[in-house]
Amino acid sequence: MSIITIVGAGMMGSAMCFPAADNGHTVRLVGTPYDKEVIARIQQDHFHPKLNMPLPSGVVAYQYEQLDEALKGCALLVAGVPSFGVDWFAQNVLSRIPDDLVVLSITKGLEDEPDGTLLPISMAYNRYKLAPGRKLSINAIGGPCISMELCNRLHTSVALCGEDADILNWIKSQLITTYYHIQPTTDVIGIECAVAMKNAYAVGVSLAIGLAKKAGVEMSNPQASLFGQAVREMLRLVHLLGGQTDSVIYATSDLYVTINSGRNRKLGEALGQGLTMDEALDKFPGMTLESIPIITRVARALRKRHELGTANFNKFPLLRHLDEIINQGAQVKIPWNEFG
Repeated sequence: MSIITIVGAGMMGSAMCFPAADNGHTVRLVGTPYDKEVIARIQQDHFHPKLNMPLPSGVVAYQYEQLDEALKGCALLVAGVPSFGVDWFAQNVLSRIPDDLVVLSITKGLEDEPDGTLLPISMAYNRYKLAPGRKLSINAIGGPCISMELCNRLHTSVALCGEDADILNWIKSQLITTYYHIQPTTDVIGIECAVAMKNAYAVGVSLAIGLAKKAGVEMSNPQASLFGQAVREMLRLVHLLGGQTDSVIYATSDLYVTINSGRNRKLGEALGQGLTMDEALDKFPGMTLESIPIITRVARALRKRHELGTANFNKFPLLRHLDEIINQGAQVKIPWNEFG
């Protein structure tokens, strides 16, 4: 059995303790500087206050100051930080590990460059966030996986992506269980792009939920139509970036899950009911909404590509409208006639 170190004691990072521990590994859960109270509680009685349940018996919790101890003998390092924590993770964690330590990122996001280039998180780490000349095996995982359902060991099927098929198969062997099903693929761009965009489009589809509540009627057609447009735009973006469009399957299933119970659904619903962006954010203080930077960065990149003639931003009307709502203060007015 291996030693698996997970950095980030949030919901999903902590949920990854369950398949890792169920495989008999020694699991070390390390908190970020924001997780001090969570880690202190786990160290006290093995209870995770955010998950509202005890962690598996094979899990040992460490404060961030104990990171070096938690990394000793580690075979797999799991990056459990949100998208706004990737710079911190690179500077404070990746800078301290050997080059041959395999890394698995569960962070969903995309980073944009001034020329409109969009990079998955795993590629951004190696291109910009590590010391010059360093290259790590940074892999990523994505698909329909709600943290609490993973903790309750409910079936799910996720995609594991990276550049080296042998490393992917090794990671799969460390984490696969009777309920956590893993499909390896070398389509890094397709998987990471698609599963990041599902957060953005979950807000878009959920606008219809809010509009229905505001009108006081049951509506299925608008939500289903927005779902279809969301999938269409994800396919276009993955194709534009050079990924395999089949990878959008994992994002489509993840989009379904998020619309039913995710944080980004709550944001879209609030906006659909007529709240401004500021009012919606005030309604959910402290809630991590990764959809906001994803919408902002991808819309900015596509707008730049449109100016350069390398993409047509008009082919992404739902994404464009989300950017208008979030960053320009626009009211919800879904551009139905531009869909297709």
